[in-house]
Order: sequence, then C-alpha cells, then structure tokens
Amino acid sequence: MRDQVCALPEVQQASRVAAYVSAPHEPPTTALLDRWRQEGRAVLLPVVLDDLDLDWALDDAAHRPGLLRTVPEPSSERLGVDAVRGADVVVVPALAVDRAGRRLGQGGGSYDRALARLAAHTLVVAVVHPEELVDGPLPTEAHDRRVDVVVTAREVVRVSPRG
Repeated sequence: MRDQVCALPEVQQASRVAAYVSAPHEPPTTALLDRWRQEGRAVLLPVVLDDLDLDWALDDAAHRPGLLRTVPEPSSERLGVDAVRGADVVVVPALAVDRAGRRLGQGGGSYDRALARLAAHTLVVAVVHPEELVDGPLPTEAHDRRVDVVVTAREVVRVSPRG
C-alpha cells in the first residue's frame, strides 16, 4: 500500500501531506509515515477534539493514545483545525469507498469537516482493504466530498480526472 500511494504523481510532488496513524482494523500506515519522515516531508496527523473535529499536529513519530483510545495521535504541538488547508495531499481512512469516490466514514463527521476545509486542488486519497472498495453507490449527503483516488493492496482507482 505504501508503494501505491507513493507512486501517485501528486504525492511525489507534495511537500506537505496529511495522513493518519492507522487503527488496528485499518490498513497499516506506519510504513507510509516512516517513508515520508525519512524523505523530509512535513506530515500532518489528526488529533481528535472533544466535538470530534480534527486538530492537526506535525508527525514526530512519538504517538500516544488519543481521545478515541484505538487511534494514536502525535504528541507534538497542535496547529489548529485549519492547518490541513496547507496539505498538498490528504490520506483518509474509510469503512468503505465506492468506485465513484463516495466515502463512508465512522459516522462522527470528523473527516467530513476536515475535507470541507481543503482547497479544490488538494488530492484526497482513501486507503482501504480490498473488500472495502465496493462497486455499488454508497449513500452521500450534500456536504460530502468525494475522494480522488482509492488505494487498496490490490489496486489503485483514480476516480477524478486529475493529472
């Protein structure tokens, strides 16, 4: 999965990326985060707030349990909810994604709020297990932003007409 994400042209050109430390049920992101740190990229990681919105902090590789105990968070200084606007690429988790880029999250709206803050040109990549990429349409609401690329261990699906 790391290699598929890193092979995306937008990721290769990105100087600042936002991602997440995977929970046990999610595809692992550790190798991806390690690679980006080694390459010297600025990596933003989410910090879940009491209202389930996402604050952001630079990845310092020192992760600690967060508000949601299964989701590790960075221990570095918080940068605010708008810090994600500076990311060139945002990698998001999902329970499921369809081939049109509709994403089903955990239901708390955390990433919906974060994605609403992004510039239109920011590439959004969902990383899921192969069985979580579905053919049929997933339900959406007016505020939902579709992802641009879906990455599984078996395939990369570009769902928008980007470079």
